[in-house]
Amino acid sequence: MSRVCSICGKGQTSGNNVSHSNRKTRRTFKANVQKVSYVQDGKTVNGYVCTRCLKSDKVERV
Repeated sequence: MSRVCSICGKGQTSGNNVSHSNRKTRRTFKANVQKVSYVQDGKTVNGYVCTRCLKSDKVERV
């Protein structure tokens, strides 16, 4: 599954795991995207939308 929001483009970011002894290893933060059907330009589209876009009503769900 492509974890990229089709509305805002939010996707995977990277950072560090930091242990108690302060050692750092690379990790990824994945966007919380859901597969929804929504209206875009008068047509019904299926795609992945992040929960922030869903919550802020940037998309109209079908």
